[in-house]
Amino acid sequence: MPSSPATTSPSSAPSAELSSARAPSCAPDEEALARSSDAPSEVPPITGADIFVRSLEAEGVDIVFGHPGGAVIKIYDAMAQLKPSFRHVLVRHEQGGTHAAEGYAKATGRVGTVLVTSGPGATNTVTGIADANMDSVPLVVFTGQVPTGLIGNDAFQETDTIGVTRSITKHSFLVRDVEELAPTIKEAYHIARTGRPGPVVVDLPKDVQKAEAPFEYPEGEVQIRGYSVPDRSNPGKVERAARMIAEAERPLLYVGGGVINANATEELADLAHAAEIPVTTTLHGLGAFPEDDPLSVGMLGMHGTWAA
Repeated sequence: MPSSPATTSPSSAPSAELSSARAPSCAPDEEALARSSDAPSEVPPITGADIFVRSLEAEGVDIVFGHPGGAVIKIYDAMAQLKPSFRHVLVRHEQGGTHAAEGYAKATGRVGTVLVTSGPGATNTVTGIADANMDSVPLVVFTGQVPTGLIGNDAFQETDTIGVTRSITKHSFLVRDVEELAPTIKEAYHIARTGRPGPVVVDLPKDVQKAEAPFEYPEGEVQIRGYSVPDRSNPGKVERAARMIAEAERPLLYVGGGVINANATEELADLAHAAEIPVTTTLHGLGAFPEDDPLSVGMLGMHGTWAA
């Protein structure tokens, strides 16, 4: 019996489709790797309280005078966990903490930092803030606040901190969005230290401290709409002052705290000695010129010396 022609089983003959189908390669996709390396890595979000702590570190703060309370407890928890580079001084009363920050600022020339809770914690700082405003002392006072949704509803320990301090500060901020927190802190320190120094208040609602956002502290110069630092290096005014001194019959240097803020005490002494001009100071100018110097006539004013 003739044998039947040999047949090929479909399963035994590799077709073009099967031969072209390959198992997925385990080799990395170089183009995909290149794209992923070029893409910016996402910054993991952290809480507003953590952003506060990291922002103070980035700003170079080395000491904070504070008194804890419910409206800032998240920040105190963050400080305990993160162990920041700055030191915290626990004060017995918020007013004392504000005055301590004033003394720190006057002694170091740096911005003093205060942290207090909402309501009575914030209102207790008013005397120190007003004093810093009158004495041109750079301060940033951080105050806790009730959640943003409760502001204006007579919530527990709620006070209109911005309204209370508006007339005695260079500026006051109410942070309503956690993403605004780091930029606001940078702006606050910039305003406090530039131009004529003074106090700035930053009000921090509890929900902003709990909310999360990526942290990135702003770099570069601060640009604030409506705020500019006047350029006092006016050669024309300097020349005019020099002429007035040269033409005066009985010149007298009346010196204020601006000499101290500008670290110009040595320049003042050089001018007084070179021109042999007596020097008197305001209350805030005490320390700008040695009172045991023969050219010093002491402080002027109702509490000043008879010679002045």
